[in-house]
Amino acid sequence: MMASEALLDTVGEAASDAPVVKLRRLTKTFGDHAVLRDLTLDIGPAEFVALLGRSGSGKSTLLRVLGALDGDVTGDILVPSQRAIVFQEARLFPWHRVLRNVLMGLPRSVDFRERALSALQEVGLSHRLRAWPRTLSGGEAQRVALARALVRTPQLLLLDEPFGALDALTRLRMHGLLRDLYARHRPAVLLVTHDVDEALQLADRILVLHEGRIALDTPVDLPSHQRHTNPRFAVLRARLLSELGVAQD
Repeated sequence: MMASEALLDTVGEAASDAPVVKLRRLTKTFGDHAVLRDLTLDIGPAEFVALLGRSGSGKSTLLRVLGALDGDVTGDILVPSQRAIVFQEARLFPWHRVLRNVLMGLPRSVDFRERALSALQEVGLSHRLRAWPRTLSGGEAQRVALARALVRTPQLLLLDEPFGALDALTRLRMHGLLRDLYARHRPAVLLVTHDVDEALQLADRILVLHEGRIALDTPVDLPSHQRHTNPRFAVLRARLLSELGVAQD
């Protein structure tokens, strides 16, 4: 059976405590190869979920399915119509200035312009709204991408390794910014990452995908600040690395 159209884009009509994402027996194949296999998953309102897995495990495919960028699946899918995606590359249009990039694809109105200005202020770029993308640093470009997502007031924010191309110091700064934005706007978040420490620092729940199936689903039962200093951090980190097949000394 193909993905159920009756379940698509219906979250806004559901009870406020109903899952924002609801997948049942989701399967995605490329030729004879099943990338996602009978996958069942719920993501609740304002839940921050990180998705780990080895290369080729199906992480980005799952994110693309949830973002309606990849079809031809079987199973039932419920996702909100208000969703936004931030990729590893900022994907800004070089022929448009920052403000126009944030507003790309939206109606031209005073309301959306004000929302875009507010979003740029939230990411610390109100002074760069007339800058060209080529003049931005990598971190600034990703902040523009986050502002572009925020303007759409998403119920579901999909992040596909958004900080993977940044240097270590910039990544740490972006982690803090993302946590602040998440606390302020409270969308459901699915973060795809290869970085176990990033997942532990940001998420409230971590999934490990293995050969198209969820091999581990665990809450991150750690205080939101200074997680890495908590003794349970090392225990959970070791468990995740073991699940990913990473040998430890």
